[in-house]
Amino acid sequence: MVNFSIRNRLIHLHRARGTSRPLIRKIMQLDPTLSAIYTLTPAKWQRYFRLTDKRASAIYQDLQSDTLLHYINNDLNNYGVITIVDEQYPPVLKTIKDAPIVLYAIGNEQLLHHRPALSVIGTRKPSPQAWHKIKYIVQPIIEQNWLIVSGMAKGIDSLAHQLALMNNGKTIAVLGSGFEQIYPKENVKLFARIAERGLLLSEYPPNTPPRPYHFPERNRIISGLGFGTLVIEAALKSGTLITVDQALDQGREVYAVPGSPLIRQTEGCHKIIQEGAKLAYRAEDILEDWRQFGHLQV
Repeated sequence: MVNFSIRNRLIHLHRARGTSRPLIRKIMQLDPTLSAIYTLTPAKWQRYFRLTDKRASAIYQDLQSDTLLHYINNDLNNYGVITIVDEQYPPVLKTIKDAPIVLYAIGNEQLLHHRPALSVIGTRKPSPQAWHKIKYIVQPIIEQNWLIVSGMAKGIDSLAHQLALMNNGKTIAVLGSGFEQIYPKENVKLFARIAERGLLLSEYPPNTPPRPYHFPERNRIISGLGFGTLVIEAALKSGTLITVDQALDQGREVYAVPGSPLIRQTEGCHKIIQEGAKLAYRAEDILEDWRQFGHLQV
């Protein structure tokens, strides 16, 4: 990789055990071409970047590993790979805190530049009314050529993707695992449909299994890709509310659908409305904001 492009060195570094996004950013500040990383001994990794012996040794070994290079080359041949130094990297993600360094893709990568886009999120255990809510509010938005972004999880995410596909709309699914470890397993068919007609996105290498911390991590990408984030249903203690916090931190609009006070799936929506989220009971609430404020977004 020493004689390869900066992007390929970046992919290699991203795949090395022991690295992290903050560490990669620090390395890129000190070595923008990423050429010197191949000359560092474990001791120098420890000294320059204040790493433990175990972590420094893992990075050194992987940067010298022909086996890892084989896996990387195989992935480059089978999947789209977009790095933060590439021209096709979506500008809206460059502006968010902790922007992804490398993204793996299957499908139509041009969707990364489609505007407007709406992130649609919610509980994995939706109420019987959830489908009607999504159809009532989101379908008119799809018909206005909006892109729908979600996480292909059970519940609201899956319903949002399905609605987009049913209406010949555009959709991006941001996964919390690699493409060869589809989660949840029940969404294998949905995965294939999105691959054919939309875009699948992950910052995790293809062989990465789902891990609990991946899902709150990937949520910053879901909210980052949208003009706004729409919460269909959410319980009070819900991972959905983590995405809301990230959307607010990114300067995105946040919308929530109200509902019956008698069901737990609406409690989170009511809470964030009380805290300042915009109440959305029709598509026009979101469309009007785009007409007024959309030009302000990157």
